[in-house]
Amino acid sequence: MTSYPGRWLVVDLSRGSWEWITVPREEIALFLGGRGLGALELWRRVPKGADPFGDENVLIFAPGTLTGTDAPCSGRTTVLAKGPATGYYLKVSVGGHLGISLKLAGVDGLVFLGRAPRPQYLFLAPGVARLEDAGDLWGRTVRECTRVLKDRHGAEAEVACIGPAGEKLVRFASIMTSVYNAAARGGIGAVMGAKNLKAVVVDPRGGRLGVADPPTFRKLVRKAREALYNDSLAYDLHRFGTARDVDLLNELKLLPAYNFQRSHLPGEMRELSGRSWPELGYLKRIVGCGGCIYCCHRFTRVDEGPYAGVYSGGPEYETVAALGSGCGVTEIEPVLAANELCNDLGLDTISTGIVIQWAMECYQRGLLSREDCDGLELAFGNGDAVVELVRKIGHREGIGDLLAEGIARAAEKVGRGSERWAMQVRGLEHSGVETRGAYSYALAFAVNPRGPDHLHTECLAEFGGTKEAVEVVEKITGDRRYAVPDTVEKRAEIVRWHEDIYAVSDALGLCAFSTTAAYGIDEELAAGLFRAATGITMGPEEIMRAGRRIVTLERCFNLREGLDPREEDRLPWRIMHERQNDLLSSDPVITPEKLRTMLREYYRLHGWDERSGVPLPETLDMLGLSFVKEELP
Repeated sequence: MTSYPGRWLVVDLSRGSWEWITVPREEIALFLGGRGLGALELWRRVPKGADPFGDENVLIFAPGTLTGTDAPCSGRTTVLAKGPATGYYLKVSVGGHLGISLKLAGVDGLVFLGRAPRPQYLFLAPGVARLEDAGDLWGRTVRECTRVLKDRHGAEAEVACIGPAGEKLVRFASIMTSVYNAAARGGIGAVMGAKNLKAVVVDPRGGRLGVADPPTFRKLVRKAREALYNDSLAYDLHRFGTARDVDLLNELKLLPAYNFQRSHLPGEMRELSGRSWPELGYLKRIVGCGGCIYCCHRFTRVDEGPYAGVYSGGPEYETVAALGSGCGVTEIEPVLAANELCNDLGLDTISTGIVIQWAMECYQRGLLSREDCDGLELAFGNGDAVVELVRKIGHREGIGDLLAEGIARAAEKVGRGSERWAMQVRGLEHSGVETRGAYSYALAFAVNPRGPDHLHTECLAEFGGTKEAVEVVEKITGDRRYAVPDTVEKRAEIVRWHEDIYAVSDALGLCAFSTTAAYGIDEELAAGLFRAATGITMGPEEIMRAGRRIVTLERCFNLREGLDPREEDRLPWRIMHERQNDLLSSDPVITPEKLRTMLREYYRLHGWDERSGVPLPETLDMLGLSFVKEELP
């Protein structure tokens, strides 16, 4: 028995039909599973120039190779499509219990083709696949839709669905699983909406999953658990969640604020920090994804005051930075309310917050009037306005219709220099890292195939990271003195290693907190788990090469779509041209020359042309990607 027999279900929504395909073992060996095989399917099935909202785009759900096993932190699923925000490659990773349920139902991968003639949802169970009418679900929020489907199919059923934002093709709509777990970024939920697909429902009861070598797998699982429990990050991550260090980042002057005009907010930041939520009464329980041993998610509720009754999963650090400090809001209750709305409407909290920040700066500079903003006083610090704008965006009402297109398109329409404070590249909004104070992140954001965010490479040593993070930098570069934030030296080596292991994590279904934030599962342990689970021989060098293969294929997808790395491997204008004087760095700006220096070395290390950023033919041959050559420019 293997944890990954390679059974993929291909659903043609236009025809109302489906078929099973089996992925060859040699392809599993090359691409591992999850994100890797998803990228391969995306390359094969999406033709050049396909409209992200058109029938030619595909939507892929790809649980990891270890998802559903006893491997710690192995509950992840990658969701892929051509992205509406950028028109390029899009992958997102989601936790919860979706991936485990899919694997127990006998589904290693799920591909949606075409567009349903009317709203539908897919129901899956072991040995069962059928499309059902979703007319009565269209227009319902995530909570409502999930409640109806669980009443219909049983409490054990896992639901992944879109809310009104996905139906209305908001370019940063999310897919929500387990109610509060978001497959967000880049408009993946809008792809689902464009296909008239409201939900995927999975009843895992009766399913079984095994591994090829149970005794060895159990031994490696125990080793991984011990390493993860002993990591320096473990205690804080469990107790306080990802928003634990908002106040610390503010003290370090690394907290994005006022649409990245500042990296520090004066005054009390206690409310925004996850460390304070238990004593302030907002934290109601600690939640974990399927297979997780850290349980870093929060569940929060407001019990009294104007926002009494607000409840939801989270918020995570990125949500607090986007809807809180980035909007100049230091009170937690409007952030909790905005987070609840995003989750229920099906919106990416990061992009939602960033577009609101941009609108607030336009208001600050007089480019948007109160009348333009539907009568809202869109000043920084106005938490009530943030909450109302979230609602308007999710329903595409008034100014929300403009913002629902994302800031690249909104800034193009408003013009008058607003592009300079539109924190985006290629159409994706920049996530909540002050990259002028973290050069590895700056490089990673510039080359991320889906756009400028942190979920392609984590380089936590730059933020006064744990001893394990510093040790990894020493392992990569040979010298721990490179575990600093503001030098171009060795950034390419650090980013490339983290990219490779991150791709491995996604392909195996491991949370990034097990490999690139906490470092308990290294390449040797990952290779051993893969080998014991699948029976496919894999060593640490081979598994890292598989990660590099995935990253390179993703690059090739974008090149085929017309990406010009010389113009588009970059950062937002503000990051590259405005000094951030709050920062403690002696030179707080990522100049174009600094970035070019890091990019040249990064391309060289990857075996890509140093000037154009295009993979060299011999590199493609070495990685087993020769089949992409004829489609590259």
